[in-house]
Amino acid sequence: MRITAFIPARGGSKGIPKKNLALLNGKPLIQYTIEAAKKSRYINDIFVSSDDSEIIGFCESVGVSVPYRRPEELATDSSSIVDTLMHALDWMGKRKELPYVIMLLQPTSPLRTANNIDEAVELFVSDGAESLISVHRMVEHPYECLKVAAGGWEYLVRPEKEAFRRQDYNEDFYYINGAIYIVKTDFFIREKKFVLENRTKLYIMPPEKGVDVDDALGLKKAECYFGL
Repeated sequence: MRITAFIPARGGSKGIPKKNLALLNGKPLIQYTIEAAKKSRYINDIFVSSDDSEIIGFCESVGVSVPYRRPEELATDSSSIVDTLMHALDWMGKRKELPYVIMLLQPTSPLRTANNIDEAVELFVSDGAESLISVHRMVEHPYECLKVAAGGWEYLVRPEKEAFRRQDYNEDFYYINGAIYIVKTDFFIREKKFVLENRTKLYIMPPEKGVDVDDALGLKKAECYFGL
């Protein structure tokens, strides 16, 4: 079973300029994902999708060949990851290089380790799944979350009683943290999505491993977790 790690790394970013090359503990953010993919026992190839010459140059400097450049129209703030991956798969298909499985590894999850990746692959294979996503238990419980609108507010999930303690929560809520997506290539091409409710397998990981670096605060949070 051939597994290709797909790392999307466009040059633009609103939260942090050149986010994928932003330094985290002295290393570019994307380097953590590349290193985790290289250390995995199951990943056969690493495919970086970028429109940015500096990012491409860095990837090649650490031993990742980047023969494909993402088109500008797929590197905007409104570009979808589905369209981006579909375009890359079309490029691979024309060269008869389609893998059996694609693993999406976003550079914004620097604390996700090779061990996390391998555990997710083993779960994916043992369960005979078509797709898998990583999740972690929500830090902010939905009972304590509100939806605010012009006319007022309402609970995101209505509590069963007005006064409650955290130890009284009787439901498990999880957050799709974006650290790991695994999908059979034919499934993704057919469905054009990673997740199908009650069919997609869930890989549960510790919340700190799913930290998402989307802005300066996320970068600081990741630095703190690295120090633990």
